[in-house]
Amino acid sequence: MICAVFTACLPRAEYPPEPEIKFVSFTQNQGGGAELVISFIDGDGDIGLDQGDTTGVFCSDTCEFHWNLFCEYYELQEGVWEHLYIDWTDDNAIPFYYRVPDVTPTGQNPALVGEIAIDLNDYYLFSDYDTARFEVKLVDRALHQSNVVVTKTFVKPQ
Repeated sequence: MICAVFTACLPRAEYPPEPEIKFVSFTQNQGGGAELVISFIDGDGDIGLDQGDTTGVFCSDTCEFHWNLFCEYYELQEGVWEHLYIDWTDDNAIPFYYRVPDVTPTGQNPALVGEIAIDLNDYYLFSDYDTARFEVKLVDRALHQSNVVVTKTFVKPQ
């Protein structure tokens, strides 16, 4: 009972409204896929999109913010990291962009702290180069963009 009194007096953590992310892990699986994990903090708790968020800036066909987690693909080519651009408006492209579902908190504190894990079935592009990495960014519903984190370098399966 005394512990509850002391913890109730602790100040509430304050975080900025822009999401902040950190790289946690990138693990290649035996079955050919991979898992990418990032952690996040968001002060105003507006991470994620509902399935119905498909109009306005979240429109489904031509809007950049239809997705809210962006994993940009880079390959090490002749000693230089080259961004391999995937046109997200191209129906034949395999973008590494994702829709994180709405995780709005309940209660008085709007801040969110958590992890996002992405199962990547196809996580690399076929090319003559064998080394790659991702740069990852998260965008909240107010279109605040997080910092960019870089995954560890990985060698593509042969």
